[in-house]
Amino acid sequence: CLENTDPRTRGRGIQLLSQVLLQCYSLLQEKEVLHLVMFYENRLQDHHLVIPSVLQGLRALSMCEVLSPGLAVSVLKAIFQEVHVQSLLQLDRHTVYSIITNFMGTREEELKGLGADFTFGFIQVMDGEKDPRNLLVAFQIVHDLITKNYALGPFVEELFEVTSCYFPIDFTPPPNDPHGIQREDLILSLRAVLASTPQFAEFLLPLLIEKMDSDLQSAKLDSLQTLTACCAIYGQKELQEFLPSLWSSLRREVFQTASEKVEAECLATLHALSACLSCSVLSSDTEDLLDSFLSSILQDCRHHLCEPDMKLVWPSAKLLQAAAGASLRAYHRVTRSVLPLLLEQYTKHPQSSQRRTILEMLLGFLELQQKWGHVEEDESSLLSLRAPVCSVVFSALTDPSVQLQLVGTRALTVLGSLQGFLSPSDLELVVDHLIRLTLYEEDSQSSEAAMEAAGSLAPIYSKVFSGRMVPRLEEELQSEREEESSHDHRSLQQRCLQALAAVSVHTSIVRETVPVLLQYLRRVQKGSEAGNAQDVISVCQSLHRVALQCQQDAEGCWYYHQTVVPCLLAMAVQAAMQESTHLLLGKVLLEEEVLAAMVPVISAATTHLSPELAAQSVSRVVPLFLDGEVSFLPQNSFPCSFKPFEDGECLEAQRRLVILLMAFVCSLPRSVAIPQQQRLLQELLVLSCSCNCPFIATTAAKCFAGLVNKHPAGQQLDEILQLAVNKMEPDLVEGPRRMQALTLLLWVTKALVLRYHPLSSHLTDKLLGLLGDVELGPTTADGFSLLMAESPDVLHKGCHADVRIMFRQRFFTDNVPKLVQGFHGAGPDVKANYLKGLSHVLNHLPKPVLVTELPTLLSLLLEALSCSDRVVQLSTLSCLQPLLLEAPQIMSLHVDTLVTKFLSLTSSPTMAVRIAALRCAHALTSLPTTALLPYKARVIRALAKPLDDKKRLVRKEAVAARGEWFLLGSPGR
Repeated sequence: CLENTDPRTRGRGIQLLSQVLLQCYSLLQEKEVLHLVMFYENRLQDHHLVIPSVLQGLRALSMCEVLSPGLAVSVLKAIFQEVHVQSLLQLDRHTVYSIITNFMGTREEELKGLGADFTFGFIQVMDGEKDPRNLLVAFQIVHDLITKNYALGPFVEELFEVTSCYFPIDFTPPPNDPHGIQREDLILSLRAVLASTPQFAEFLLPLLIEKMDSDLQSAKLDSLQTLTACCAIYGQKELQEFLPSLWSSLRREVFQTASEKVEAECLATLHALSACLSCSVLSSDTEDLLDSFLSSILQDCRHHLCEPDMKLVWPSAKLLQAAAGASLRAYHRVTRSVLPLLLEQYTKHPQSSQRRTILEMLLGFLELQQKWGHVEEDESSLLSLRAPVCSVVFSALTDPSVQLQLVGTRALTVLGSLQGFLSPSDLELVVDHLIRLTLYEEDSQSSEAAMEAAGSLAPIYSKVFSGRMVPRLEEELQSEREEESSHDHRSLQQRCLQALAAVSVHTSIVRETVPVLLQYLRRVQKGSEAGNAQDVISVCQSLHRVALQCQQDAEGCWYYHQTVVPCLLAMAVQAAMQESTHLLLGKVLLEEEVLAAMVPVISAATTHLSPELAAQSVSRVVPLFLDGEVSFLPQNSFPCSFKPFEDGECLEAQRRLVILLMAFVCSLPRSVAIPQQQRLLQELLVLSCSCNCPFIATTAAKCFAGLVNKHPAGQQLDEILQLAVNKMEPDLVEGPRRMQALTLLLWVTKALVLRYHPLSSHLTDKLLGLLGDVELGPTTADGFSLLMAESPDVLHKGCHADVRIMFRQRFFTDNVPKLVQGFHGAGPDVKANYLKGLSHVLNHLPKPVLVTELPTLLSLLLEALSCSDRVVQLSTLSCLQPLLLEAPQIMSLHVDTLVTKFLSLTSSPTMAVRIAALRCAHALTSLPTTALLPYKARVIRALAKPLDDKKRLVRKEAVAARGEWFLLGSPGR
């Protein structure tokens, strides 16, 4: 074949040889490679039909490690000389680029020996390339040529021209493109080339300026982003000639553009230009280009800050801030000119709205100073303006306008964060203003902003806050104000409690605030004032916030734990022992909502303890509940013994405190051993099954479940679980305590499902069986929500529970088929229970999993919509709404049923169901338009009725849904 006179036959021979070489090039010896290279080079002069196969062979040889020195140069010279690359097909051109890439990777020094001839040869190869697949490779070769310092010689401009002709990229990939090349890939690849060398600057910058003035937004954005990239490698020399034109284009775009994207890119580019000029090293005889550039910006922007109509105020401020934020030198140059002007304008303009605008601009410049931290005395223009800046900010805090106060508060936070800026007297004023705004400002926004500011500044100035703010708050908390209404007084106390929590961000402050909060709690308990449950809950909420803020600091966390937990336990035990108390306030601590508010306090105080300290604490708390050991509690002279697990009607108040035991032991790290754990579990088991009070029984069940979840696997765990099953099973069948047994079953099942315990499937089967029970079925169905949902107080990762990944998916796979089977076999009076259980499981399942199972479950979900139980309806609707958006093709097969069901439920007597149905009707519009058009008129008519609904939230959803249906099928949608 190789010697045949017919070029096609020769081509087939060379093609076979090349295919063999591509399989075995790594096995060739040096002499063989030499011989083959000479043969293939000679064949480059053959008929054009042969050339593609020749190139494939050379690609195989370019990957040989035993290639003799000089052969790479010889091959490339032959290609440059003999092959007109751009007349070849795309695949063959790609082969040429691959050969060049291979040689550049393995024979770099040899190719560099060619000097600029290599660059010129490649320019000829690439010139006129149009295919995006080839361009990606070609751009990478040019990038390597430049970054690996190949000689460009006199061909810099030619290399620039051959690549810049593609700028800006306007490639749109064809639909279903198998190559997956995106426009963004080409843009980034070309940008890497254009921004790889300062040698391109004289050609590139005029091109970028021209494209920045284009009408195409994509061209503007690409030009700006490329210029920003270039600034990283350019110096003064490259930019000098073009700075006036660049500034002119940037200014015009920011002043005139309607596009936020273009504005943001312009500001980023200006920032990059300023940073580039800031980094340039100056010699004694060169002009400081940064200074002259910033002078141009100031000249064009500064006067807009003084215009009474303030039209170009924000664009000017943004430009100035972008330039100033590039370096400390730029910052000083700009602020020296701008800050005095802004302070003067603030004084000139009396209107709050204008003052707010000016202060927001001032705030922008103050925030820039934060980048460099400490304010240097010798250079800072800001330090010389300390008095007027503070005066302006303080005046904003006393202004009647809430919006101005809010900006003032933000400015105050920034000033406080500038180390060395505020004097001691200023700091005292700052604290006084924050106290005034926190406690006495009518508007809650200002009050909350002041608390947030206090929380930000307190760790920086802990001494000032603990010495000045905390005593003032304590004084207000203790004061009796007869002239104020009880509502105003309570509101003031609420704010005091919140503020004490907000500033408790440093251990030294926590040591001051926690005693104040606990003292106030004692006052409420002792009845020194007319308090109620809400007062105690407010203190607990503040204590909880402090606990969360202490968690990352080991010292603060332990101080908080050993101060707060014993105190709360002591007060609760004291209240529980006053059985015949006539004091209303003593009983407040035993109310369910108050005890529930204490749970997160104790839990947050415990979860982050080190194992050693947690073990120390648990050795006291567990004996308190099991043996009545009260010696570690403060003020422990109680009227009787504390025995919450003993029988007796009079001890019910004590049994309520098991919830505090739950908060503590269920939040301990798993590595902490709990003393007398088996005895504790048995006591909790008995209490959960025997107590008539649902609150106590549920708490005991949760505590038992929390301990079982973390219990190490082994014989002890098996024994206690068997004991629990033996206790539950008879009670579930009959008797007065079926509900308590069901509650325990649900919580123990959850504890075991989370950790993949083998017994969990047996317990889950029990629950599935109870769905057919007329009495317990509805509660069991709701229990499936408990199994799947995140529990707020126990059995979650935050309290170190054993939670395995994807437990929901596993539960779904194991039990949904049984739920479906049970539904089909159930009587009409209990079918709703199965639907409710199923909808709870589906509602908590990750949506991607649900979409894959949708075809098998959809008919059942549609049946659930016909159920009269509103919980089933709500749960199913909330499950279907996201599926309409995520699986439109599957849902569109049932569009007739969906439309009918949703429209029917928009007339439900339950407001929540009406809202959910309207949201689903809205979501229907995401299905294929062709499937919906036959229903358009019917849906629009039906949705007219909820427009007159008596509830505003229903009317709002109806308007949104009907509007989308009106637009269905419109052009452009």
